[in-house]
Parts: sequence; C-alpha cells; structure tokens
Amino acid sequence: MDPFVEDASLLFICLSMIYSQKTLGKDEFMREKLLRGESKLAIVGLGYVGAPLAIAFAKKVSVIGYDVNEEKIRQYQNGHDPTGEIAPGDLETTTIEFTSDQTRLQEAGFIIVAVPTPINRDKSPDLGAVISATQTVGKQLQKGSYVVYESTVYPGVSEDICIPILEKESGLVCGVDFKIGYSPERVNPGDKVHSLENIIKIVSGMDEETLDAVAGVYDLVTKAGVFRASSIRVAEATKLAENAQRDLNIAFMNELAIFLDRIGLETNEVIETMQTKWNALGFFPGLVGGHCIGVDPYYFIFQAETVGYDAQLVLTGRKINDSMGIFVADKAISALISGNKRVKGANVYVFGATFKENVGDVRNSRVKDIIMRLCEYGVNAKLLDPVADEEEIRKTFKRDKAKIEDVKDADCLIFATAHDEYKNLSYEQIDRWFRNSPGEVSSVIDVKRIFDKNRFESMGHIYWGL
Repeated sequence: MDPFVEDASLLFICLSMIYSQKTLGKDEFMREKLLRGESKLAIVGLGYVGAPLAIAFAKKVSVIGYDVNEEKIRQYQNGHDPTGEIAPGDLETTTIEFTSDQTRLQEAGFIIVAVPTPINRDKSPDLGAVISATQTVGKQLQKGSYVVYESTVYPGVSEDICIPILEKESGLVCGVDFKIGYSPERVNPGDKVHSLENIIKIVSGMDEETLDAVAGVYDLVTKAGVFRASSIRVAEATKLAENAQRDLNIAFMNELAIFLDRIGLETNEVIETMQTKWNALGFFPGLVGGHCIGVDPYYFIFQAETVGYDAQLVLTGRKINDSMGIFVADKAISALISGNKRVKGANVYVFGATFKENVGDVRNSRVKDIIMRLCEYGVNAKLLDPVADEEEIRKTFKRDKAKIEDVKDADCLIFATAHDEYKNLSYEQIDRWFRNSPGEVSSVIDVKRIFDKNRFESMGHIYWGL
C-alpha cells in the first residue's frame, strides 16, 4: 500500500473516533463500545441487587458477574439462583460469565459495585464490604474505566472514602485515568411489578461527562428511564431519605397499633376507615427488617451525628420499629396466659423467618427478636419458613428449621411473615395442629392479618392481629 494512503487511512480512523466521541457524546460512545462488544460490564457482588442487575445487562451487553463467594458462583454456574429474584428461565439462558477470579475485572470498562452495607452491633455503618470490593476493583482497574456504586452509603462515601482506595490500589488518578459515579439501588425484593426495568433509575457522576456515560449505560436496561441527580452526594442522600421516610411512616402505624391495642380497638378497622380520605398514605404496621429500611436510617443518623445534629425523629422511628418483635412476642405470652396455658415449655410455632413475604432473605429480620423473647420465658419455640435457606436459618437464628409436617400439639401459632404458602392454609388444617387439653384455649398471633379473626374465634381459639 502507498505510504501516503496508509497514513491518510490511519488519520481518517483517528479523526473518525474523535468525531464520534464529540458528536455522539461520551455516554453514547461508552454505551456503543459495550454494545459492540469492545468492552465488558462487570457486576461486583451477586446478591439480591447485583444478580438481577447482571441478568438485565446481559440481555444487552457482555457481562462479568463477580463475587468472592465461590459457592454462590458455583450455584449460578449450575443454574441455581440463591436469591430467588431471577425470573425462571433467565439464568438458564443468560450469557453472564460468573467468576470469583478478580483478574477478570481487567476486561471490564464499566464496573458496578453492588455489595451489602449493613450496620455494626452499635448501629454504626459497616462499610467493610464496600471497602473490600473497592480494594479488589482498584487492583484490577484499567485506564478509561468507570466505577459506579449502587451500595447504600451516607453522602460522601463514594468520593471521600472509595476514590482514595481506588487510586491507591490502582496507581491511577481519578478524573484523569478513571471516573466514578453513583446509582442507588431501588429494587423491591419479591416485587414482580416494580422491577428493575420499571423503576426510574437515579444516576450521578463526578462530572458532566461521567453523568452522561452512566446515564447512557443504565438507559439500556431501564424502561422507566433515568433521573440525573446533580451530584453523587445528592444521589447518596436520596437513597437514605427514601428509606428513612418509609421507615418513619411504618413507625407511626406501629405506634398507632400499640395505642389501639391498649384501648381495645382493632387496628385494621381504624386503618380501613382512615383510608377513605383522599390523602391517606396507605401504610400498615408490621415488622421492619431487611437490608434497606431497617438499616439505611442508621446511616442517616450516623452522619447527622458527625455534623453535630441529633436526628431525633428518625432515631425514634427506628426504636419503635426495632421493638415490634418483642411487642408481638409479648402478645403471644399474654395469649398463652389468657388461654390458661403454661408458658414455660409451651409449644409455639413461628411461621416465617424472612423479613418479607415470598423472599428468602433473613437479614435483619425482626422475627429473630420474637424467637429470643419467647426463649426468655422458657417457651419451646420452633421456626418454619418455606423459602429461607436452611443454613441461613441456622446461622441467624441458632436453630434448625422445622418442617410443616412436624407441627403438632401447638399451644400458640405465630404467623410472622405472609408467605403465599401460609395464605393457602385451611382453617381446618390449622385447627388440627393445636393441642386439645381440657380448660385450655390455643391462640393464633397473626402479624400480617392474613386470616379471618371471626373464623378462629368461632372455632374456640384466641386470635390477635397487629
């Protein structure tokens, strides 16, 4: 080939690449690189958030699914979803490259960190998983990459804590060699209506160019579209505000339920009447657990304290919601006494260990408080759950999971979680589980009110619902 023609061709290619970036915008350029297979997207952390996110992106681009848990990786590779959040068939057909080999992250130009952010025993934020994941990403980070955090954190963590770690581990300079963004997860575990694709995705970046890039990539998987936050800190604070608000609304309903119980009124009747007003919010009392609502307000409280502000309302809401497991257990003890049952040694079966119906997640479940309180009274408490992993039950509750076919001679049944399997139980079947002793009355504690009070009372049982 003529040297002049060859040089001209190279110049044309370079100018075309520069022009495409200027006209398409860096967001579209990054998105197009992923779509053309010139780069890969990596998800770090394959839990309840990361796994569905990886599945969604894998339908559009090449995805590396990374997790330090080798057993979890083996399960995904064998077609088993330990989270229960992936639609049937999606795991069988997905092209995700599941791995626990961190060096595979070198292949990714767009890395999303979706690891859990729990709290310590003193209720302070536990950033251990985020820091560890950031160190791993930093070691493998390549020039020109984007790192986006989805983990819930308080404002400033992504920029003040994560950037220095990424720079230290990679030897690269943020803003020059790589950039970061933040996009708070908003998925609702177990909710098949408000799925990832149907929820507006908040996106943010360290600068306008990064914001464009992050928005362009997430737009691939969000039918509802993206909302561009003005800064990373705004996006971080928004996640805390969303869950603190919900926590407070539920706390009010829980306090209302306690008050109404004291004066002998049915909570559900008051709520039903209240809902006739156009601006009633539609919240209900319940056990508040899980990895978001039961945790995020403490991140709010923690950072408020660091700037000298006492977040009294948020803290009060947390105290109310954290106390509801004990409240429910005490109602069960009262029911045993009212039914002339001997409390110590009473057979009490607790149906449901997870924080939410039809979800296998037991993290921060307030059912644990019910079990612990019952044990303080010497009750023989047994725990059942059709969706929770047996090993997770053993680790969290320090007991084996009972089987529904083993339920017998019950003095009290506590339905703590409204799993579909429990909703389908017949009253006659439940009645056969009770101990029939002369002069004693068995009881049902129905936290989510999935049964009819009148049916149980007509059968001669004590019924109480939150």
